[in-house]
Amino acid sequence: MWSQIQKKLPPHSFRYKVILTSIICIVIPAIITLFINNYLTKDAMKEQAMSNANRELKLAGEYVNKIFEDMLYAANFVQLDSELNTILKKNAQIDDTSIEQQEVYESFVEYSKVSKTIENVTLLGEKSYVTILLKNGKHYTNYPVSDYNPEKLFSEPWFKELDGVFGYEAIWIGSQPTVFKSEQKRNPYQISVARTLRDSNLKIYGYVIVTIMENKVKQAFESMPGKEEMMLVDSSYKILSHRKNEKIGESFPYIKEIQDPNFTNIITAQKENYLYADHQIMNMGWKLVSINPYKQAIFKINSIFQKVFLVQLISFVIFFLLLAYILQTITKPLVHLSNVAETVQSGNLKVRSNVQNKDEIGKLSNSFNLMLDRINEMIREITETQIRKRKAELSMLQAQINPHFLFNVLNSIRMKVMKKGDYESAEMISSLSKLLRMTIDQDKGMITFKDEVGIVTDYVRLMNMRQREEVQFKVNVSDTAYLETIPRFILQPIIENSIIHGLNQSAGKITVEAFLKRNDFFIIIEDNGEGMSEQTLLNLRARLTRNAGFSNVQNKMGFSSIGITNVYERMCMTFGDAFNMEVYSEVGKGTKVILSVLRGG
Repeated sequence: MWSQIQKKLPPHSFRYKVILTSIICIVIPAIITLFINNYLTKDAMKEQAMSNANRELKLAGEYVNKIFEDMLYAANFVQLDSELNTILKKNAQIDDTSIEQQEVYESFVEYSKVSKTIENVTLLGEKSYVTILLKNGKHYTNYPVSDYNPEKLFSEPWFKELDGVFGYEAIWIGSQPTVFKSEQKRNPYQISVARTLRDSNLKIYGYVIVTIMENKVKQAFESMPGKEEMMLVDSSYKILSHRKNEKIGESFPYIKEIQDPNFTNIITAQKENYLYADHQIMNMGWKLVSINPYKQAIFKINSIFQKVFLVQLISFVIFFLLLAYILQTITKPLVHLSNVAETVQSGNLKVRSNVQNKDEIGKLSNSFNLMLDRINEMIREITETQIRKRKAELSMLQAQINPHFLFNVLNSIRMKVMKKGDYESAEMISSLSKLLRMTIDQDKGMITFKDEVGIVTDYVRLMNMRQREEVQFKVNVSDTAYLETIPRFILQPIIENSIIHGLNQSAGKITVEAFLKRNDFFIIIEDNGEGMSEQTLLNLRARLTRNAGFSNVQNKMGFSSIGITNVYERMCMTFGDAFNMEVYSEVGKGTKVILSVLRGG
């Protein structure tokens, strides 16, 4: 190519000098840039590989944490349930040899009740083995004694440590050979947590031990690709869980390397580098650790950088050829095109080039005009796509139900029925069913304000049954306001914030008022809660603008995952500029939210 240019251009011509200077000014910086880019991407690839490893560990850690939280939940339930503790304390003081016939029957009934209770507690999470062992040797389990005799726990080497455990403290027992006969062939190892049961004088009258099979933890490692290893280790780096059973109980082989103050997350072993990452599990001192061959960890990232390098190289070659051609064919129409391009850059996409030449400049002018047409068309298509996407996101959000909230409500109903036989459960189920029906019904995008008030009334009733202190909910709505139609789930997120953040899930008062003034529709939600600081209020108001964008605020404690900013977004999409939302709040005096649809006339 360069030889052809030399033939066409005299060596001392102006064009020859311009092309040669352009090549020097482009090629040298490009080569330097490529070398610098290659040097810098090494650190970037390592950082990205570490980020990917930490993300995988975090996902696995959430799964493992959930397993251990279920174990703690079972232990907490046994420790905190008053009816259960009454039975256990009573039986801890009874000598089986002196029990009369009637007391034998009562003891059998109590045993059945305790066994049924601990069996129910373990239904919701991962399968676990719960053992309640009293000081006198009496025991309660959710498994048959033929599978394992709980009295053998007294002889376990870690059992003596329980004497120094108080309150919510617990001893975590790492992987040990499985003691349950029914599990020994399939699951050779088990993990347990143990607590003491103490009376008001802090005297031990029993113990609670919750055990799961080690393979439940191992399931978090099954999806790891290739040679990547993930394992669970204790505070002394003893392996508690691994895909390979034979490695359980061994020490982590690279302890010295990771304890080195200059450790850079790269382990060298057998002439190969491995990427190291770890993730803390709860506050137990245990960690999830991953070891991944460094080449494998950066393979995909390196492939991307190579493709980028290739694209850069191709782009450079194309640009160089184009530049060489343009430098030989520069004409005055190019100045006009440059002016048109500057106009477009300033934001005017309606301007067009009027160059009518039939040569390459004319074609460039025509292509420029077509490009502007296409850009305008793409902007229109993107705008329509974003609107459809946002509507789809709203539809999806309206169909969601927070599983954590469902779990809490259903668990509250189950506990009331199991403990007290409370007839309020029927009312709770009725209210919850109404909310579920309204959530699942996809056809009701717009509902009457009366139906919306019914939704939040059921929601407040459910929240009151969950909380110790009741929230007073007052509704003052005119008959005409009841007939207004709005998008569903507009009030519920605001009421939810008032209960959880404003009233802090304590007693208080929430008022909903709605009325029509002339043809304008006003909704006022007010609480007498803690209120917000001035800075918090300013931040919230800043988000309630039409330029703030779509917001999806997750709330783990409530029914809806649709946040206040999402309410604002949906009302804006429905009523446009006629809608306005104002928030007033003062620390210690509560919060007031005013929604208005100003139609005029």
